[in-house]
Amino acid sequence: MDKKNIDWNDLSFMYIPMDVRYVSNYKDGVWGEGVLSEDSTLVISECAGVLQYAQTCFEGLKAYTTIDGRIVTFRPDLNAERMADSCRRLEMPVFPKERFLEAVDKVVAGNIEFVPPYGSGATMYLRPFMFGSSPVIGVKPAERYQFRLFATPVGPYFKNGIKPISIRVCDYDRAAPHGTGHIKAGLNYAMSLYAIVDAHKMGFDENMYLDAATRTKVEETGGANFIFITKDGKFVTPKSDSILPSITRRSLMVVAKQYLGLEVEEREVYFDEVKDFAECGLCGTAAVISPVGKINDHGKEICFPSGMDEMGPVTKKLYDTLTGIQMGTIEAPEGWIREIKPIYNVQRVKKPLAEVPEGWVRVIQS
Repeated sequence: MDKKNIDWNDLSFMYIPMDVRYVSNYKDGVWGEGVLSEDSTLVISECAGVLQYAQTCFEGLKAYTTIDGRIVTFRPDLNAERMADSCRRLEMPVFPKERFLEAVDKVVAGNIEFVPPYGSGATMYLRPFMFGSSPVIGVKPAERYQFRLFATPVGPYFKNGIKPISIRVCDYDRAAPHGTGHIKAGLNYAMSLYAIVDAHKMGFDENMYLDAATRTKVEETGGANFIFITKDGKFVTPKSDSILPSITRRSLMVVAKQYLGLEVEEREVYFDEVKDFAECGLCGTAAVISPVGKINDHGKEICFPSGMDEMGPVTKKLYDTLTGIQMGTIEAPEGWIREIKPIYNVQRVKKPLAEVPEGWVRVIQS
């Protein structure tokens, strides 16, 4: 299928409304049939649970055009499972895994002309999210919810090439023990905004959060997990019950062990040992890996041997291998790649979808 006439090389990492998005409402204990809507707006009560008590969670994943022209997504089943975990922790109804995967397929297929071509450096970013939609004035879970999934084409995270970043040790805590740090809740990101804006004002790209209980162990940044490479070539990543289980990080662990033959350690990482690592990176869906060149600990700098000019050699191999798997130039482990087929004869809802009567719209797949 032909692509839209877009300057793919000029895209930034920002939201652009697409033709359709997926919407399903939860009411009386049942998820309604999902529909593809042309309307990007929401109509909800001023007292909706999401507005009063931040009852919302989300996911992030991408669709790619591979070297052989297929449109694929990368491990969306893990996004479905992680979102289910988030819902349970926030007392929200779980959106079924197969429904989640169906929503991903339909939104990509419904906007397939907007999936950037192979080699452009751009991708299609997918944002599934759920929120409490019914009025709640007492502190309790909402009774009704809405699941939505929209897409937007985005440019490469590093438009001018991948350069190591500078981060600081943050005085604020990202998550408490036994809190919500392990789920992808909107409230986690809201509380990180002050710290990241402050870091940028001070000239740093990101924050390094330490564990709230002892402030001796590395956790994560506001939106990415850490990976480290030791001087003898081991892959090390922090283990904690209060960090988000990044799908990119879990995939990199497999790449490190099975593709690059590295020893992999997922364990507690004490800040005191960070100075002894050879390479450091942040990993997540948006950038895959952001190399870290130095860490500022209240005026004292930790500079990694890999430097501030380019990715360290092992980090570069990890990045190239994982992106090669995503783009189809390297064979993927079984189940990692989900191919998207075009959808035809799509009936679309044009009205705002606060509530859509069940059975109004059916999507027919060829």
